[in-house]
Amino acid sequence: MNWITLIIAGLMEVAFTFCLGKTKIASAPGLYYWWGGFLVALTLSMYLMARAARTIPLGTVYPVWTGIGAVGAVIVGILFFNEPVTFWRIFFITTLIISIVGLKML
Repeated sequence: MNWITLIIAGLMEVAFTFCLGKTKIASAPGLYYWWGGFLVALTLSMYLMARAARTIPLGTVYPVWTGIGAVGAVIVGILFFNEPVTFWRIFFITTLIISIVGLKML
């Protein structure tokens, strides 16, 4: 159950990154909604990460949480913000995913 909590915390990190990206192109009143979404997702992400850290070692929780956020942010950037897709970008994201899975296996 705590691994599911940690994964949801990482997805909330992706959500607040997406909201932050949308604030760059939004104007009022939509801008305030994106900032609100950012704050809600940020709060949920931190809370859920702290909950997961009660039973999963912090040295595992933090890298997994940031890894999910990093991979998710790159995917969101590619899909929604027209960021480039290059071989090296995909290569390093893939190695990050392999590292996250490796931490789970320990």
